[in-house]
Amino acid sequence: MAPPPQHPKNRSRGPAATGGNGRPPRRMASRDAAERAAFFARREAAAVLRRVLRGDATRRAAGSIKSLVYSPTVRNKRATFALVCQTLKYLPILKEVLGSSGVLNSKWKKQEELVIVTAYDILFGQGIAVSGSAEQLILTHKDTLSSALDRICAKKKVSSVEDLLGNKTPVKPKPRFLRVNTLKTTTESVVEELSKIHKVAKDDMVPNMLLLPPGTDLHSHPLVTNGKVFLQGKASCMVAVALCPKPGWKVIDACAAPGNKTVHLAALMNGQGGIIACELNKERAKTLQNTIRRSGANNIQTVNGDFLDIDSNDPSYAEVRAILLDPSCSGSGISTERLDYLLPSHSRDDQDDASTSSRVLKLSAFQKKALSHALSFPSVERVVYSTCSIHQAENEDVVNAVLPLATSLGFELATPFPQWHRRGLPVFEGSEHLLRTDPEDGLEGFFISLFVRKAAGGDAEEPNEDVTVEARRKEPNEDVAVVARRKQTRRRRSGARSFSSLRLSRMILCSNGDFW
Repeated sequence: MAPPPQHPKNRSRGPAATGGNGRPPRRMASRDAAERAAFFARREAAAVLRRVLRGDATRRAAGSIKSLVYSPTVRNKRATFALVCQTLKYLPILKEVLGSSGVLNSKWKKQEELVIVTAYDILFGQGIAVSGSAEQLILTHKDTLSSALDRICAKKKVSSVEDLLGNKTPVKPKPRFLRVNTLKTTTESVVEELSKIHKVAKDDMVPNMLLLPPGTDLHSHPLVTNGKVFLQGKASCMVAVALCPKPGWKVIDACAAPGNKTVHLAALMNGQGGIIACELNKERAKTLQNTIRRSGANNIQTVNGDFLDIDSNDPSYAEVRAILLDPSCSGSGISTERLDYLLPSHSRDDQDDASTSSRVLKLSAFQKKALSHALSFPSVERVVYSTCSIHQAENEDVVNAVLPLATSLGFELATPFPQWHRRGLPVFEGSEHLLRTDPEDGLEGFFISLFVRKAAGGDAEEPNEDVTVEARRKEPNEDVAVVARRKQTRRRRSGARSFSSLRLSRMILCSNGDFW
């Protein structure tokens, strides 16, 4: 009988390395699993970090840190989120250490984010390293990096690395808000299921909105992954409710991605009527389509194109009755929730002058143009202009600048959620109709304005507590003159109802259902 094959000498093999059944001890297997998990988490974190830093550098972010981490392509979301946030927190230190030590040479420049993430994890994190090339690079130069770190601390006269970190704004705990997707389930059934593991309360103002304790993580819960529930803030949900589209209406969501407000509109309309969801950015348009698929809405048409390129006089839009305009903005009202304080641009910006920065003024000019365009659609009756900004230049100033045009077209400012206590800044007559939310309210910083076209000889309809619920159940009584004018418009614009006009010919149309 031939002798059994001999294993090459290896310190990991031998009596002490195996259990009585010849298998590795559980502790070793557990360590191997932890090393593998850390290895893959670094790669996922590096991919997210690359998108975050590139978006921040160009001010064209593909999404917030949270939205990028919690996308379907990231498997180990919890570990990846922690790694990305901590790496960003230590980023200035890591770049200085890696730069002074010469570790980031031309060979590794294309994998800079992976090297940075790995350096953080080995120097400041858990220190678990599998034999990947980036891990071996950092381990080989660990003493050099540690010496460079000591020199930086000495130069800046601090005793620890923590003293090098700038003051980062902590996120004040807020309730976990979630919206029940009534296209797929009921609020009662969701409350029944979640009450088994969480304390659940219903919001007293926004229909189908639930509150859970701060810090509740539901990203992997089946209710979320199958689209029965959307993790959406209360202020964000107030936008679609303020527009209050009726079932059967034709609606435009002008700047739709990531799509939470779009599918909320579909739910308020009971899946009836039609919604055109416009998104200019190609990557964000894909996110929009994924959101729509998850919601189960079949009355939404997505357009990868510019809302401003839509010809409001095109016959295809003669029946549009409501427009939701939530355009690009500074995001200053959700910068904390978005973790923007971790981004390099946050430290570069002079926050005291942010409200009058050139970027905000450029955004304000675009917002005025987009709102004016939304009001130009001949049959539109309700337009909501909203932002997640706290800056007057993007909010009250935009509304005030467009108000003369709105008045000439027969619109008035109505009062969404009149029971809400925080209204617009008193910078022009009528600003009390505007709505603001603030972190002091336990919400994100949002701004909402509602334009309603006056009926002939009447006043603008101002929605109240009852309207937000009842308006979805029945068509309101319309003035005879309004109905006659709409019929006349339809006759005048009869003919081909093709979707694309000449100005939209270059857009990519992605169908998610039958167009209206």
